[in-house]
Amino acid sequence: MNVKMEKLEKNVVKFEVTIGADKFAEAVKKSYAKNAKKFNVPGFRKGKAPMNIIKQYYGEGALYEDAINYIYETTYPEVLAENNINPVDYPSIDIVQIGEGKEFIYTASVPVVPEVELGAYKGIEAKKEVVEVTDEDVENKLKELQAQNTRVEVKEGAVEKGDIAVIDFKGYVDEVAFEGGEAKDYELEIGSGSFIDNFEDQLVGLTAGESKDVNVNFPEQYGKEDLNGKPAKFEVTVKSVKKKELPEITDEFASEVSEFETLEELRNNIKEELVKANELKAINDYEMAVIEAVVANANVEIPDAMVNRELDGMLQDLENRLKYQGLDIESYFKFTNTSEADFREQMKDIATKNVKNELVLSEIAKAEKIEASEDEIREKATEIASKYGEAEKLEETVDRLVQVQREYLGTQIVNEKIKNMIMENSKTI
Repeated sequence: MNVKMEKLEKNVVKFEVTIGADKFAEAVKKSYAKNAKKFNVPGFRKGKAPMNIIKQYYGEGALYEDAINYIYETTYPEVLAENNINPVDYPSIDIVQIGEGKEFIYTASVPVVPEVELGAYKGIEAKKEVVEVTDEDVENKLKELQAQNTRVEVKEGAVEKGDIAVIDFKGYVDEVAFEGGEAKDYELEIGSGSFIDNFEDQLVGLTAGESKDVNVNFPEQYGKEDLNGKPAKFEVTVKSVKKKELPEITDEFASEVSEFETLEELRNNIKEELVKANELKAINDYEMAVIEAVVANANVEIPDAMVNRELDGMLQDLENRLKYQGLDIESYFKFTNTSEADFREQMKDIATKNVKNELVLSEIAKAEKIEASEDEIREKATEIASKYGEAEKLEETVDRLVQVQREYLGTQIVNEKIKNMIMENSKTI
């Protein structure tokens, strides 16, 4: 086998691979052994015609397809290994020369992991801004607690803004009831904007037991073709009216919603937690700014194949999250009036950024000779298994993680080391 390698633009490598005529003849024989039963030749039982007869009857190229596949499957991985090439996509194969008694020549063009030209990654300067906690911040948190502990009680009288109307309703478009337009004992907070158009406003003034036809228009982009922009009528009956009562913020309130006996203790605790949260955010923002500067200082041309692969992963993550919620990706796209193409376009810049981050950090790891040891990989696996695995099967879970997720665990460890190294050598301004 003879191999010529040529680097093309945009991180594409092209190989010209020449295989001896004898090797190609062997591949044709293998193709014959696999496909002989597929050929019908007069005068021979099916599958018993000699190879030369099949060539005469069906043509010389009849056995070439599988022969080419045999050659490619055995030589292409060897070519990559010998030339230390790390492809990021499938190759584009072209046949240059083929024929009985001739050398077999093919070319393979494949996008590869790009070269990264590192810029400065030590001594990076960035601001670390800790936002002070004000009394207003504390009071807002108290109000959130107050809202979370709202008491709801049935009230007498008419529906008002802020009340919860318990209703039965059934919707019609063109006098025909539509799917999903009916519910019993539905609790609707008036003024929440949960329902379309001015549906909620039309319930104001009704009392328990009263009914009303509510007329509304569906939005043009509602997400259901048979309802988009259509006028609709809802037959609504108010079953009861409930009023939200906010508890008074007192020592009693503090003892009910927390482990503290007084409001002052609760306020102090809220302030402490907000201070910690702001400090943590400042650290995270600082680290993010430093890493972004390191990546921005590097030059790298990212192949489209790597961005597309990252988008594939992001799409799979979305699908998994939806499944966890009992949804599917098709319904999500229909509900949001988008498509997979829209998602890929919207997320392309983020995917490109993710790929560049990965490439730059990987190059720094090479430059600094940062690696993950076997002990570190096992320690990481143990950490994960301890959180999610069963205690009595800990070792078994760790062994499985190390075996199946070794590369992922190693990457996590190396990235943590790189970031720690960068942060240790950064400067706060």
